[in-house]
Amino acid sequence: MKRYPRETFDDVIRRLMNTAEDEEPLSAEAVQGIEESLEDIKAGRLYTLEEARTELQAVWDTQ
Repeated sequence: MKRYPRETFDDVIRRLMNTAEDEEPLSAEAVQGIEESLEDIKAGRLYTLEEARTELQAVWDTQ
């Protein structure tokens, strides 16, 4: 994560925090997608990692 050997971890953390900020607001479509995803999670409509792997592997194997 360091860009140069003498960079401190504090510098790395500050740099990462500054680059992680996105000043552009989310679009209405993005907000709606997030809200729908949260509803799916609350309703239990989700896959475990293992279930997702199994399903994706099955699709991959048929191609």
